[in-house]
Amino acid sequence: MTGDRYSCIDELRQHEEQGRDFSITTVPRAASTCLILAPHGGGIEHGTSDIARAIAGEDFNLYLFEGIKAKGNAGLHVTSSRFDEQSCLEILSACDFVLAIHGCKGEDERVLLGGLHRTMKREISDSLQTHGVNIESSGHRYPATDPMNICNRGRMRQGVQLEISAPLRRSPNRHRVVDAVRAALLAREPGANSS
Repeated sequence: MTGDRYSCIDELRQHEEQGRDFSITTVPRAASTCLILAPHGGGIEHGTSDIARAIAGEDFNLYLFEGIKAKGNAGLHVTSSRFDEQSCLEILSACDFVLAIHGCKGEDERVLLGGLHRTMKREISDSLQTHGVNIESSGHRYPATDPMNICNRGRMRQGVQLEISAPLRRSPNRHRVVDAVRAALLAREPGANSS
């Protein structure tokens, strides 16, 4: 994204302080080969951290990069194809599948699906529709097909990206996104709890 203040996390770290301006959360789950991440969490793209946490639950690996400034968190956005925070790269290198949670603008409650893992994208799309969530899986501006996109950098080199509209992130209906995505992931991940 050309509008980003920083081109990579190293550049961001030269001007921003961890613990004051941003925080990083990494929760590994030994039994899981799936990583749920929100690279623009906290005040950067409001609501994405909470959704990622809820999807991960006690079952899946979790990574959050969160803006924690009183204001100006949008300046901490590093586009997904340049997101190279070290602890994120470490945890995703041990995961087969990566699901990235993002926020986008929009007038209605909608999820835009992207990523290179076509099968998982279809399974998540079907589950979202079953749970009554409006989706778009092609023809939008967030296809996430760049191999360097953080969602495509797990061991399989293909993942899924969800761009969740601001109205849906603020809505009580966001639980439908969580329920739908967890249902799709739990159906695939052996050893994960279905509770």
